[in-house]
This record gives sequence, structure tokens and C-alpha cells, in this order.
Amino acid sequence: MISNASTMPPTPDGLAAARTAEAAGYALLRRLAPSMRHNLVVNLQPIGMICEVMDRRLKATEPNLGEVHDSAHKINGFAKAALNSCLDVVTWLAPDEEVLTTAEAGVRECLSLVATSLTFRGYAMRNEVVSVPREIRRSALRNVLTALLLHATDQTSAPAELVLSAEAQDAGLTLTLTLRPTEGEPTFVGEPAYRRLDWADVEALAAAESVRLTRSGNQRLQLTIPWALAAAA
Repeated sequence: MISNASTMPPTPDGLAAARTAEAAGYALLRRLAPSMRHNLVVNLQPIGMICEVMDRRLKATEPNLGEVHDSAHKINGFAKAALNSCLDVVTWLAPDEEVLTTAEAGVRECLSLVATSLTFRGYAMRNEVVSVPREIRRSALRNVLTALLLHATDQTSAPAELVLSAEAQDAGLTLTLTLRPTEGEPTFVGEPAYRRLDWADVEALAAAESVRLTRSGNQRLQLTIPWALAAAA
């Protein structure tokens, strides 16, 4: 999950930092596991229901083959979507460091993974990230942004609104996460399935991905991801 492009033997400090980042990455994956599991099964559940409908249709005295064909087509579609979800989860566990993404697409992907979990915990997410022409490494965005979201909600009581915006700068893509308490009854939520993410965890992941972090308390958090280098002509 953590990139390590250097081929030189690590120094003691470098080895300690790599192990700290690895531990933070493991904690992040443990926290993301319920959301990943949900994404994996969401396309499998309809297949069983469609099979039951198809079975009833085939048992009819004169089966409507058009309807049966339509059901088979739907099963095929859900199966392909489930396969793509499985392959995508593997890229979270063993990322390809060469894969790039845009701010809009990458943020949308990260938020779609954690949105349901955040909603159940009492956090509303507002995505104000718009199209930015340049690209960044997908693994850097995935690791640091999701860790930042989990850390922020671990430290801020619900209900609250999370607003995410983006700005293109010379140094890279800067994402700003702003937390705004909202009116409403406190949401009863048990402890996370795994430990809370500390700021030190986010820092370790950011350092491993060459991402710069800044914060103003727990209400305004920023990360700057370097632009991906243009491919050589």
C-alpha cells in the first residue's frame, strides 16, 4: 500500500519511517475493510434475486424467452460489475504506483467508498472539487485523502458537514477539508471496528507518498499532492 521507489538500502531512520507508514497503512485498510466489503457484495446481491425470478419464469408452461434473456443479460452485467469491484479492491491492497488520476475522478472514487459509512456515523459530505486538467498519482490520493477523512471524523463529534474543495497550485493539487458542526441530535455510533486514526498516522502516510499536510485545529485540514511528471516524449 505504501510506495517505495528507492532502490538504495534504507537508513535506520528511513527504515523506521517506512515501518511506521506500513503500520498506518494497515490501520487504514482495517478501517476501510467494511466499506470495501459493502462495495464487493452490492453487485452480487441482485444476482440471487434475478436467478429466482428466472427460475420461476422457466417453470412456466410457456416460458417467455425474451424475459429470460433479459434476466440473463442483467446477471451478466452485475457479474461484470462485481468482477471489476474485486479487481479494484486488489489495487487498494497492492497499488500500481504508475496509475494516475484526475482530482475530480480520484476524489469521487474515494468519497464513494466511504460515503455510506460516514452517513451512518452522522457526517454529511459535500464535494466541491471540480475538474482540474493535470493528473496526480492515484495511490497518493487514495491513501492520504481517505486517512484524512477518517481521522477528521474520529476527532469531530457528529452531526457535522465535511466540505472538500480543490485548488491547482504550482506545487501540486491542494485539497482542503473543512468540518462544520451542524444542528441535530448526536448520533449514537459505537467504537470503530479497528482503532482510531491519529494525526501521526496521516503524517506517516503523507510522508511515504510525498504529500504535504497542514492543519488549523481539526476544522481545516489540507493536503498537497505533487503533480505527476509528464511522460517523456
